Amino acid sequence: MTGITAASNKAKIARRVIEVLDFFDDHHREATVMDIVRRYGRPQSSTSELLSSLVELGLLAKEPWTRTYSLTPRAALLGTSGQNDAVRDGRFIRLIDRLAAQTGLGVGLFAIAGLNAQLISWRSPSPSERGPFSGALEPLCHSATGWLLLSTIERERSKTMVRRLNAEAEDDAKFSCSEMTARIDTCRQDGHVFGPAGFGTACEALSALVPVEIADQPLAIAIQYSAADKVNEASLLQSVNYAMHHCLTAPEPAQLAEFSSAA
Repeated sequence: MTGITAASNKAKIARRVIEVLDFFDDHHREATVMDIVRRYGRPQSSTSELLSSLVELGLLAKEPWTRTYSLTPRAALLGTSGQNDAVRDGRFIRLIDRLAAQTGLGVGLFAIAGLNAQLISWRSPSPSERGPFSGALEPLCHSATGWLLLSTIERERSKTMVRRLNAEAEDDAKFSCSEMTARIDTCRQDGHVFGPAGFGTACEALSALVPVEIADQPLAIAIQYSAADKVNEASLLQSVNYAMHHCLTAPEPAQLAEFSSAA
């Protein structure tokens, strides 16, 4: 029993470390202990200890006068050396930044985490607007982005996942497995989908898969919009395809040589 408790405590600590790192975004470049406490409902004393430990590890920096914390370059680069070129050179970030600026809409990068769609990074068109928090999870069946991510999984396995998602859903969230499978098949054929944005909003979204040769795991870009935005769906899809081509395509060798000569 003692071993189980210790393992559970370690899992909680790991989760809280990730929560702290996920807190920081375009809207929150700095944070106090109480900011973290209020966001995640954690005890103040243990949160303060955790932040101090992250400072010692070089993942956070503390401003002594304001007692605020911010991410260090080490935190930003942690794990990038083991990623593919598109992650290491910031192509995904450039893509969502470009689409947010170009469309004036919220843009997110999503991945699969178990039976959930998980938000990796979000860009709002203006600092006054914010979307879901980084790291947010939602069952794959709840959003068009989730359907699209399910379409990247071998069909029989995705059907098994759909049945499990339905079995675990609340009574008022049950769905037809055959209809969900049909939606996923359409996504598998098209590589994009228009549908519910999910993640606590009534908005719609265009979700498009990142080309498989670019990403090491299934990733999707989602652009969120409301009826008031009066989106032209064909034009929005064209903008996404154009941005993906220009932001995710690696520079040609000739371009790299030209850059080296200029330097």
